[in-house]
Amino acid sequence: MPDLNALFDDYASYHRTAGNKWFHRFGIPMIMLSGLGMLARVEIISLDSLRLDAAVVLIFATAAYYIVLDWVLGLAMLAVSIIFYIAGAALPMSVNVALFILGWIFQFIGHSVYEKKQPAFLRNLVHLLIGPLWILKGMVRR
Repeated sequence: MPDLNALFDDYASYHRTAGNKWFHRFGIPMIMLSGLGMLARVEIISLDSLRLDAAVVLIFATAAYYIVLDWVLGLAMLAVSIIFYIAGAALPMSVNVALFILGWIFQFIGHSVYEKKQPAFLRNLVHLLIGPLWILKGMVRR
C-alpha cells in the first residue's frame, strides 16, 4: 500500500498556486456531490426493501482504501461521502449534470490558467481518489 504522505506530496506538486487550489476546493466537492448523485440512480440490486446502487458501492470501496491509508481521514471521508450521497441523490439529475460539468471546468481552469501544469490524474489515476482526501485534509486539523 502506498504511503499517504508520498501520495499527498506527489499530488501537491501539481497544486502549488493559490488560484489552482481555490478552484480545486470548490470543483472537487462539486464533482463528488454530483457524481454520487448521478451514481445513486444506477441500481445494481433491488430486493424488497434492500436497494444497492453504484454510489454506495463506490463509497464503501473508496472508504476501505482511505481507511487503510489513514483511518481518521478515511472515517471523515466516509461521513462526507454519505452526506454528499444523500444531498446528491436529492438533487435533480439536471443539477447533478451541471455541477459535474462545472466542477471539471473548475479543475481545468485551475490547471490551465494558474498552475500551467496538467492534472495529476493524467499521470496517475490514483490521484482521482487522492484529490478529495487532500481537500479534506486541508479542512480537518488534527
